[in-house]
Amino acid sequence: MQTFCSKQLNIILISFLLMVSSAASFAKNTIQGLRISPSPSTVRLVFDLADTPKYTYFTLKNPQRLVIDIENTLNNFDFKKVTNKSNLVKKVRYSTSRDPQSARVVIELNKKLNKNIFALSPTAPYGNRLVIVLDDPDFTTQKIVLNSKSTTDRDIVIVIDAGHGGKDPGSIGPSGSYEKNITLDIAKLLQSLIDKEKGMKAVMTRSGDYYISPNKRPQLARKHKADMFVSIHADAFTTPQPRGASVWVLSMRRANTELGRWLENTERHSELLGGAAEIIQDTANERYFVQTILDLNMDHSLSTSYDVSRDMLKHIGKVARLHKKKPQMASLAVLTSPDIPSILVETGFISNPQEEKDLKRSEYRKKIAQSLFSGLKEHFKGSPPDGSLWAKWRQKNRTHRVRSGESLSLLAQRYNIQISALKKANNLNTDVVRIGQVLTIPGT
Repeated sequence: MQTFCSKQLNIILISFLLMVSSAASFAKNTIQGLRISPSPSTVRLVFDLADTPKYTYFTLKNPQRLVIDIENTLNNFDFKKVTNKSNLVKKVRYSTSRDPQSARVVIELNKKLNKNIFALSPTAPYGNRLVIVLDDPDFTTQKIVLNSKSTTDRDIVIVIDAGHGGKDPGSIGPSGSYEKNITLDIAKLLQSLIDKEKGMKAVMTRSGDYYISPNKRPQLARKHKADMFVSIHADAFTTPQPRGASVWVLSMRRANTELGRWLENTERHSELLGGAAEIIQDTANERYFVQTILDLNMDHSLSTSYDVSRDMLKHIGKVARLHKKKPQMASLAVLTSPDIPSILVETGFISNPQEEKDLKRSEYRKKIAQSLFSGLKEHFKGSPPDGSLWAKWRQKNRTHRVRSGESLSLLAQRYNIQISALKKANNLNTDVVRIGQVLTIPGT
């Protein structure tokens, strides 16, 4: 009899384990992280997921809650380890979903808030995301100007960094050509093109054959309040075969490291916060607010860097072979300013005999410089910085073609307008936009 009962228990246990295993295997998606970015009037929650989220949501009252059901998703991420300094969100937790294969996430709120919920597809350096933006409808405050560069009809400032110099020759080609000389010549050609363009201004980190520490180069970009930092190099390898140009941006890990260092250095907060520093007087006590603004600056600069890189590669590819057809991410010393859009361009492999020969030809260097200028011009014509002359030209009749990963909320932030104004200008009855859709951007 005991043996029979033991067998029954074993069968029940095995059946239970199979059911749990089946449910786990069926639930394909996972929540990999949660970031909560607060400010006095809004809070942004970003759920990082392994796959595209399929979701539904509803609200509950007394107390106020936002409930989100994410289909086919495990609820194995620990929300307790996520830092929450928002005065609008009490808590993020799981609840029991009607569907065993879905994760039900409950966001407990301190009051009724306006909500905007949307999914974002992967755009480097981010993967799949579910974004929830919650706004306090009762909050009124002075507008904070995040960008201290903003003035009326100002030039778009491009800081050009010619790689290496002085005691640092950089890579040396098979015939003895120095990288430092090639990069300086291309940088000067690019400077000339930019300075001839009305509404643009170029600043060189070095204009001759002398050495500047890689860590000081981004500091020069900040000193000149750069809208873009472009570092020019020529690649090299231990064998002569590799060839082609590539464009690099700052890796997310390095960006977060640099941001952490900035937060610890309170003496530099006014320098990094720009116009917002005039409002936030005690940055040490307002650390969470400082972090939110720096996070916004970093998100903007990283996304801008990636967009410019894509435009650059498109134009470089017309005159040179590409070693990498997509922007690459790395932890490079000259790209340590997550508050300033920054890219590093490898114009070719100087270690490759043919590409060294090309880079030594003045006509080829002119074509490379022209391609870099065309990439910059294409980007800033489409997304001119606030306060610039180019932004003024576009105020009355601006358009934007929707790219992968963009939403009405992100575009409203980028162009500094209300979502409602954006919807009204385009006769939209929904928050959904499609890739390739051309939107009219109303004047601010």
